[in-house]
Amino acid sequence: MRVEPTEYFLNNLRYIIRSANETDAMSLSEVRLQIDGETENLDREKGEAFIDESGFKQIIKEDTESKSNIFLVVEVNERIVGFSRCEGSKLKRFAHKVEFGVCVLREFWGYAIGKNLLKESVQWADSNGVKKISLAVLETNDKAIKLYEKFGFEVEGILKKDKILSDGNYYHTILMGRFHDL
Repeated sequence: MRVEPTEYFLNNLRYIIRSANETDAMSLSEVRLQIDGETENLDREKGEAFIDESGFKQIIKEDTESKSNIFLVVEVNERIVGFSRCEGSKLKRFAHKVEFGVCVLREFWGYAIGKNLLKESVQWADSNGVKKISLAVLETNDKAIKLYEKFGFEVEGILKKDKILSDGNYYHTILMGRFHDL
């Protein structure tokens, strides 16, 4: 599905949140690879589960055609600096919900980009009959957890010792959900 572009301006940074286009595929491949190397908050190490240009083109095509998916990108001066996705299920028993994921280049943290991607995704979900948005977040990502709670997400469960990070320690993954009109 597609949404109308929205422009934001914060701390002297102007950016646009818009639906992904197939022409974004190469940039998305590069940005995802870079982000994976900048934070341990995501599931992948840099280079793992790599998605090339053709892979992103296919994802964007499917998301654009699907009523239960949305793929948003953040553009600063015609450069993609982050993205988010809501992915629904084709299975009838799960048709009421989507999974949310987000990532932003480190140099663009602090400009409310993640917050605004979440806001746009929640607005899309609420206006398109989505009853539940689910996500997973690393227990140490306090800033993200607080943001999700502000948007009405609540803890649904904890996957104990779910991830091992570079310090050799195991960390929990927190499962959160936001319900709309249930």
